Amino acid sequence: MDGISPSLERTAGPRTDAEDAELAFNVFAKSCPSRRTLEDVTGRWGSLTLGALYEGSLRFNELRRRIDGVSEKMLSQTLHSLERDGLVHREAQPTNPPRVDYELTPLGREVAERLLSLIHFVEARMPSVLDAQQSYDVARGAR
Repeated sequence: MDGISPSLERTAGPRTDAEDAELAFNVFAKSCPSRRTLEDVTGRWGSLTLGALYEGSLRFNELRRRIDGVSEKMLSQTLHSLERDGLVHREAQPTNPPRVDYELTPLGREVAERLLSLIHFVEARMPSVLDAQQSYDVARGAR
């Protein structure tokens, strides 16, 4: 079962809104769909993509330049996952050449706000992190 109530087991067919409302998601259960979404959001490229889009709508290449180090393939896969999760909206303009803009959905904006709080916290605490890493490395004889 892994976090899904036995009373909500169903055979084939879509769930009703009432069943969705009763479903208790548990990210610690391996079969829970929330785990995949958490991975999409908190993975390196997902969190950076959401953080970059918090500033506003961006085209693919603008987003790629903003997220230093991401490959075209990884950014494309990340955007597809975040769009599927309902966190990013893709707007294709029928122009020549085609113009595609990406922006956060309202849900994506909520998620990005929380991620940015964590990002800013980590950035502010980096001196402590670097000190801890140095102490660890010295204690273990690493370089």
